[in-house]
Amino acid sequence: MLLNADPARAFMPYPAAAVPHADRGPLSGLTFAAKDLFDVAGYPTSSGSPHMLAMSGIKTRTAPTVQRLLEAGARLVGKTITDELAFSMSGKNAHFGTPVNGGAPDRIPGGSSSGSAAAVSNGLCDFALGTDTGGSVRAPASHCGLFGIRPTHGRVSLEGCHDLAPSFDTCGYFTRDGATFVRVGEVLLGEDRVPLPEKPRALLARDAFGLLNGTVREALAPALRRIEVVLGQPDEKDVAPDGFTSLYWGMRYIQSREAWTVDGAMIERYRPPLGPGVGDRFEFSRGVTDRQVTEAQAIRSAFRERFEALFGRDGVLILPTMPDVAPLLSESDEALNDYRNNAINLLCLSVLSGLPQVSIPLASRLGAPLGISIMGPAGSDLSLVALAARIADGASA
Repeated sequence: MLLNADPARAFMPYPAAAVPHADRGPLSGLTFAAKDLFDVAGYPTSSGSPHMLAMSGIKTRTAPTVQRLLEAGARLVGKTITDELAFSMSGKNAHFGTPVNGGAPDRIPGGSSSGSAAAVSNGLCDFALGTDTGGSVRAPASHCGLFGIRPTHGRVSLEGCHDLAPSFDTCGYFTRDGATFVRVGEVLLGEDRVPLPEKPRALLARDAFGLLNGTVREALAPALRRIEVVLGQPDEKDVAPDGFTSLYWGMRYIQSREAWTVDGAMIERYRPPLGPGVGDRFEFSRGVTDRQVTEAQAIRSAFRERFEALFGRDGVLILPTMPDVAPLLSESDEALNDYRNNAINLLCLSVLSGLPQVSIPLASRLGAPLGISIMGPAGSDLSLVALAARIADGASA
């Protein structure tokens, strides 16, 4: 991507490299971008860090997931900015800048797949790869007015992609429209192991909606009614009957321990300057104890068993994607961290369970996009993508 063709500041400013793609295929005619965690032959991989960029060198092998898209006929237009070491949710990178939210330019794009969301929401490509560990596709999808998916854990290969927390890391993607969302999903996700029935059993996360303030619930109400047109009246359930606090800490402790396992040795050896918030999170990660991790793993195991039983093979859960529209760019780091912590209560459900979640751009508030989500059983990803497109088509009809 040429710098003068990147008004959204979405792309890493790398010299262009030739990346061959098939002349024909199911994604022929589509352009895409890849988050700069994925290796692409001819480019370095920064992982959002100047230090990692300096260590990278030019890659000689393309990540298999990127290669699959190229072989399906899609054309890569560049590598996109990611939050530093993918350990943030704001979309602000202290070293490479903040990509522009195409749905609300005065607000953060959300991270850590901020550049990918910015590229798609500003019309610079048709779709873009991101990763979602703790919400890094779902958050920017909601903030930028895009379709976005966190797949079933392990559904899409992350070989040739820099890890954050491997037992949580997933590869997702963004599109502006439902038809492209399905088209890309057919290539990237493949056939479902657990396809949803034509009329899934609708569930609503009552306590998750209860976390929102009244104005946000009001903003989501029309979107909820549109989903009900397709799915019918949902059965209301409390998805965290013991409260969200233990789930929040369960996710935080596991993610932090794994992030330190991945990047801690590099941080201790080289002491690279880490941006606001990122440095704090790694310092927290350094101090997580074995006991905290053991207790968190027990919380995850119990939650996963209960949550999978709730879904069975035919359940679809409706829930908010994020607590609100994207915060303003002018918000303080402290306010952004508070927002992030509130968001984790919602985002941790898919993370801890390993189940797929799709954010659908159906609502808005204060002139900014606001997503609503559906979740399905493990292995129902493509069905969930198709359902999201059907819901959106019905909403726009």
